[in-house]
Amino acid sequence: MSPRISMITLGVQNLEVATNFYEQGLGFPRKKSSPDIAFFTLNGTWLALYNRDALARDAGVDSSGTGFGGFTLSHNVSTEKEVDQIFSDAVAAGAFPVKKPQPASWGGYSGYFRDLDGYLWEVAFNPFTWIGPEDEKALLAEPT
Repeated sequence: MSPRISMITLGVQNLEVATNFYEQGLGFPRKKSSPDIAFFTLNGTWLALYNRDALARDAGVDSSGTGFGGFTLSHNVSTEKEVDQIFSDAVAAGAFPVKKPQPASWGGYSGYFRDLDGYLWEVAFNPFTWIGPEDEKALLAEPT
């Protein structure tokens, strides 16, 4: 069986501005791609940015959605200090702070910001569970 790779695609208002936010502001590693889409490799998945209207057309839905979309994107890190740094970097790059990093009710440490297109991001440290790969080399291993 082939490995399964997930990708999250966000519809954005201004591809150039959003790409700069993720690449320069948050330090996401960008992959080479055509000018109408930006790909970023993340730990175990990819992030894609694509024109919001075009993405809505492709999905056959209205692009003017507002309010809470019923989901958040999460960036999990290994320390509280990293949460603070990433949150600070995001705000410096133009994100809107929603909930400053603080001890969370579930025992971890997290904060929330809205990116330039209004997507709600959580930056979190979970001292109980690491959601990343058990072995970094597992990402490169071929399935048997």
